[in-house]
Amino acid sequence: MTTEMCVAIVDNVIAGKHGHYAVAHSDRLSSITFSLEPPVWQESDHPEEGTEVVLSDIRKKRAGWRAMSARFVRPSDESNQ
Repeated sequence: MTTEMCVAIVDNVIAGKHGHYAVAHSDRLSSITFSLEPPVWQESDHPEEGTEVVLSDIRKKRAGWRAMSARFVRPSDESNQ
């Protein structure tokens, strides 16, 4: 199952053995994990806890929701809502 995209708030940034990743939450989905490595993370610097991010290509995995694409929220995102 795949969902389109959502805005989520970063709860935690973690340095794992396979690279950095983050855990975020949204109103629709309780917890979404995403990699902070390319090609998933599309920015040059990592988000901090409390930062809003746009997550897309979200997939349900056995261990929970995973976003396959992530970036910072931009002003144009807010004007589109």
